[in-house]
Amino acid sequence: MKKVYLLLILLFGNVGDLQASGFGVFTQGAAGLGQGNAVVAHSPGPSSLYFNPALLTEVPGTRVEAGTTLVYADRDFTSDLTGNREPGDDALQFPSTFYATHQFDDRWSAGLGLFFPFGLATEWDESWEGRYIATRSDLFTFNINPVLACRLSDRVSIAAGLDVLYLDAELERQINSTGLGIILNPPGGFGPLTDAGQQFSGDGWGVGYNIGLFVRVSDRVNFGATFRSHIDVDVDGNLNFSIPPDAAMLASVLTDTSGHADVRLPRQATFGLAWEASGQLTLEVGGRWEDWSSTDELRVDLDQPVLGQSSDVMPRDWDDTWAFNIGGEYQLNDTVALRAGYLYSDNPVPASTFDPSVPDADAQLLTLGAGFSLDRWTLDLAYGFEHHRSRNKNNAVGASTGFAANGKYSTDLHLVAASLAYQF
Repeated sequence: MKKVYLLLILLFGNVGDLQASGFGVFTQGAAGLGQGNAVVAHSPGPSSLYFNPALLTEVPGTRVEAGTTLVYADRDFTSDLTGNREPGDDALQFPSTFYATHQFDDRWSAGLGLFFPFGLATEWDESWEGRYIATRSDLFTFNINPVLACRLSDRVSIAAGLDVLYLDAELERQINSTGLGIILNPPGGFGPLTDAGQQFSGDGWGVGYNIGLFVRVSDRVNFGATFRSHIDVDVDGNLNFSIPPDAAMLASVLTDTSGHADVRLPRQATFGLAWEASGQLTLEVGGRWEDWSSTDELRVDLDQPVLGQSSDVMPRDWDDTWAFNIGGEYQLNDTVALRAGYLYSDNPVPASTFDPSVPDADAQLLTLGAGFSLDRWTLDLAYGFEHHRSRNKNNAVGASTGFAANGKYSTDLHLVAASLAYQF
């Protein structure tokens, strides 16, 4: 039984990497990013549909907005085993957004949003120390979010919407063919063998809902709050292996198969309190809670058993997280608005399950932005620098392969966002 367990670890490693879909994407509009996403209690325009749909009652007329954010991640790893530094394979990502909003009358408004609420993109060289844990982890989600908002009174608005989400995942890592050969043919195995490759790819759909509240507490103070439900996604996929010629004897074990997993994306709640300090300056403070503890394990069911094992359960033990932010906008004149913000966020991954596919850590985000309005057009620009606290991995994840990749992981992110809106 021990041999079977070790083989499953070698084959699937931390199959719970699918939970990497839990990495939230909050670059949902340049006007919001420029204020550290502190825009739950005052409107940044059509992107209010994401930040707080109840604010759509504050967005006049019919508007459309399209935007994108260039995200550049600078990651590196310093090994406890060798002391060597290993840079990640840095890549650019472009999460994008589209919003369309319409105010029917003084009471009713509606909108449609298309955006990417969760995502992951980490890549390491195929020869790096942790190659048996992860080499490439890509997670893509696409959300279709129709919303209806209602002004109940001069001071209170509410909103409700539907989240129809598509998820696509692709996870890659190397297989220790030499170690696997020793397990299958003890004591010497088949001699030194070239690493095999493993790729899991899968996709699925899920449905959730979201609600929003906006309250004018006084002439200068506003309160906003939102809630997004968890989304259960049925993921169907395929596990495929690439076996080098010198390891052909492993083909009977490394057999391609299909599989299924149920992935739960977390509930999210946000709140904000905005103060209209003057006719030109608006300041907001707020917070965000995410329900990462709702999934403490991931179960993967295989359509074709591996050494008699048709499923595998991996612990996650992630924690709920909190983020707090402050931001502001200064309307310099009728054309130009200046913005700035700060956000602090803790991370859900405990030390016991931390791994390089999701090298998450507590983070601080500093942002600057500007908006330019001319006739019916509005252009919003923003820059953000996100620094992740360096984090040490010192656990047993990957230890069964002989390469736990324990050491220090560091990450910095650069974000450059642009959104263009038009009012009909």
